[in-house]
Amino acid sequence: MTDKPSKQEPLTEATFFILLSIAQKPKHGYAILKDVETLSGGRIHFSTGTLYGAISRMLEQQWIEQIENDQPPDAGRPRKDYAMTPAGRSILNAEVGRMESVLASAKRRFGEEAG
Repeated sequence: MTDKPSKQEPLTEATFFILLSIAQKPKHGYAILKDVETLSGGRIHFSTGTLYGAISRMLEQQWIEQIENDQPPDAGRPRKDYAMTPAGRSILNAEVGRMESVLASAKRRFGEEAG
């Protein structure tokens, strides 16, 4: 048996941007929703159900974890923050590497056609 991770399928754009959103610091759901919209240049607009469905899957995969928020709750409800786990960081880094490889291939091909 090996500890080597299996080949990972490309992430969906939505999953990629959720992980990217919390890469530097934990965020609550609404902050993730707004940040993903900004990071994606307005291409991704989540409904809350879609966002929390994606968050639920990433919690199950242990790519993210729910953490305590020390801010006072809004409207009497405690706020749930989400942080990236080491596994999530590994997945995000692998996806960035995959995207860089794809981009390098495209640049080489365009360079070949120009020459």
